[in-house]
Amino acid sequence: MSAQPRILAEGLGFPEGPVVLDDGSVAFVEIAHGRISRCRPDGRVDVIATPGGGPNGAALGPDGALYVCNNGGLEWHRDADGGLYPHGRPASYSGGRIERIDLATGRVERLYDRCGETPLSGPNDLVFDGHGGFWFTDLGELGTTHVQRGRVFHARADGSAIRQVVFPMLTPNGIGLSPDGRTLYVAETVTARLWAFDVAAPGQLALQVWPHNTPGRLLFALPHYGLFDSLAVEEGGNIAIATCAMPGLAGITVVAPTGGLVEQVPMPDRSTTNIAFGGADRRTAFVTLSRTGRLAAVPWARPGLATFD
Repeated sequence: MSAQPRILAEGLGFPEGPVVLDDGSVAFVEIAHGRISRCRPDGRVDVIATPGGGPNGAALGPDGALYVCNNGGLEWHRDADGGLYPHGRPASYSGGRIERIDLATGRVERLYDRCGETPLSGPNDLVFDGHGGFWFTDLGELGTTHVQRGRVFHARADGSAIRQVVFPMLTPNGIGLSPDGRTLYVAETVTARLWAFDVAAPGQLALQVWPHNTPGRLLFALPHYGLFDSLAVEEGGNIAIATCAMPGLAGITVVAPTGGLVEQVPMPDRSTTNIAFGGADRRTAFVTLSRTGRLAAVPWARPGLATFD
């Protein structure tokens, strides 16, 4: 599949986490600006809330509020071509957390910033499960001299309970559920691997045991150098993974639920980071082109999955 993306908004501060709202507008985060914005159907962009830190992945909750993974803030640099990219943590790092944002008022409520005695490090992406809870990834940290291993958590949307369900993972990022809700998918950034976990019960996984470093099933590994970011699931079960890579290889990597490569859809940004489905029959892919600060729409060959809400 190849189609020219239609640019909906530009001049954004490293956009990610697109969420299609009922009125056809698209909410998204601007990580570099610490805020949540919205692109309306007529192209106007306005700010919903400014929680600070580094708002990252987002999803609509069962109560109609926006739930956001906040990584606490990142250090920003520009490459020789003027493209923006994150690298490490700033002195102003404010700690990882999960936030609930009222779309009508912009009120920001902190739901979680730790699990037991363990602080959240860099929450990245989340998906609701249809049982009043959500799964989310905590990427950890890519430091100058070290890598902090990441985790996957499950939490209740009302702020009443959080538990760690997978550890360790190496930079877990995108997360999604199969159409029947029985398989949890997690994409690792630096390994460009897609893992599958069997869901045993709401909030519980049937994990593999040693000698697996990551206690899941390896579903797919990118055959060339690149970085996996966020993902979305199609109605038929394919997993569409936003892929950062060199020109010609960056875009959306579509993987079958059996693990085979379906197709690679090129995008005009080395940092193609997030994808969400919306529009008529959910056949429009909304894609964040983060390095160049753009939100795009592209026709999609197959319908996206209706999210749990």
